[in-house]
Order: sequence, then structure tokens, then C-alpha cells
Amino acid sequence: MPEIRPIRDLRDTTKISKLCQESNEPIYITKNGYGHLVVMSMETYKDKLAKAELYEKLAEAENQIRSGEKLLDAEDVFRSLRERYVR
Repeated sequence: MPEIRPIRDLRDTTKISKLCQESNEPIYITKNGYGHLVVMSMETYKDKLAKAELYEKLAEAENQIRSGEKLLDAEDVFRSLRERYVR
């Protein structure tokens, strides 16, 4: 369940920081009863960003498949990577 806090709670930065670190989820901040800000730890931000980038790449791959672009064989790709980086 999302954590929702009023903007006045931002005055206690230590408490908000601790809440962000413990929950590993964004904290939604309201102002006058409406959504206003989202606060999260750096780790949570990095995780969310990595997921968004992954979803973008998956969508791009799906579009390539639909459009009939030439695809690479996974076994060939991994073989090439092993030859290049595994010693």
C-alpha cells in the first residue's frame, strides 16, 4: 500500500529519509489534499529507472520483431560475448 503524507511532514527530514530507506517504495506527498510530490531513496530511484529502461528495451525489441527486422540468434550472440570477454 502506498505511503501518503502531507507536505508538512517534509519539515522532519530525518523521519522522511528513514521512511524512504525502510519502505523501498516512493512516498507520495500531498498539498491541500492533492498529489504534489513523490520522494524516494536513491536506491529505489535507481531500481525504478532500471525497470523503466528495461521496459523501453523490451518494447523496442517487440517493435523490431513486428516490423520484421533481421534478428540475431541468441546462441551466436552469447558465443561471441564469451569469445570476447571470457578468458
